[in-house]
Amino acid sequence: MNLKDNIGKYIKLEISGKKFISGILCDIGSDLWVVFNGYDYLYIPTIHCQNWQFLKQDEIDEINLNDDLTPIYNHNEEISLRKTLTAAKGIFTEIYVTSNQALHGYIISIMNNYFVFYSPIYKTMFISLNHLKWLIPYTNNQRPYGLSNANLPVNPSNLTFARSFEVQIEKLTGELIIFNIGENENVIGKIQGIKNNFVELISAKEDPVYVNLQHIKTVHMT
Repeated sequence: MNLKDNIGKYIKLEISGKKFISGILCDIGSDLWVVFNGYDYLYIPTIHCQNWQFLKQDEIDEINLNDDLTPIYNHNEEISLRKTLTAAKGIFTEIYVTSNQALHGYIISIMNNYFVFYSPIYKTMFISLNHLKWLIPYTNNQRPYGLSNANLPVNPSNLTFARSFEVQIEKLTGELIIFNIGENENVIGKIQGIKNNFVELISAKEDPVYVNLQHIKTVHMT
């Protein structure tokens, strides 16, 4: 079956983490699906598409379509995650990674296997590309939390960014950090170093905790 034959049809898609998205399948690229849910275009890495099925007519009838929105990609080009991230750079965007919590802000830079994201709540964040579940660029007149330009700096960080996620984390040795938006107390602490693909953290009570690099989704400093 050629998946692209289903473009324009209504589907229900299960995303990693038992999340479900219903809408029109707009496009499929080498590593990305685009679904319009009636309100937003969702750009979903293929790696997190668990399964999908066609919607029944009564489910389709429940979807209200807003025809005023346009996608950020060029229909005449093959879409990909990296191209979409590049197109979204500097645009206010919602991303979903972990902890049943969306992040709002904008992409600053795109590196080999992660990207740098500025959140008005968490400030500069490093997001693993492997764990990005979807992104939703805002419409033109939306702003996160209704903030003004003064609260959304163009160059929010003086940090230099490493090419890889692992090296970027290693550069934060000695810093107090929060992994995975602080989903539990074992991912908050001071980085001691990295060895054998585990990050050694020192907890508040000075106990060492070892966190698998493969399970680190987001990083931000306290």
